[in-house]
Amino acid sequence: MAVRKIPQRKCAGCEQMKDKKQLIRIVRAPDGEISLDPTGKKSGRGVYICPRRECLDTAHKKRGLERGLKCAVPDEVYERLLEQLEDESE
Repeated sequence: MAVRKIPQRKCAGCEQMKDKKQLIRIVRAPDGEISLDPTGKKSGRGVYICPRRECLDTAHKKRGLERGLKCAVPDEVYERLLEQLEDESE
């Protein structure tokens, strides 16, 4: 039986390689809307982040989301992502 590869992605905050299923995808849709993608299947450009507040704060400080999404990310989006992240962790 063949061993299946587990897809790896880099967190935009802590910059560690982790299994794709452990990370949360943040996607910029073709219309420019930025949102959380818990399924990992929305269309658009995506960037991955650990489900921890520290990683989101680090990504904000180091501009990891801007680099990954290739667009400017306003502060309101970070606040909304933080709320969604906290809702998912509950």
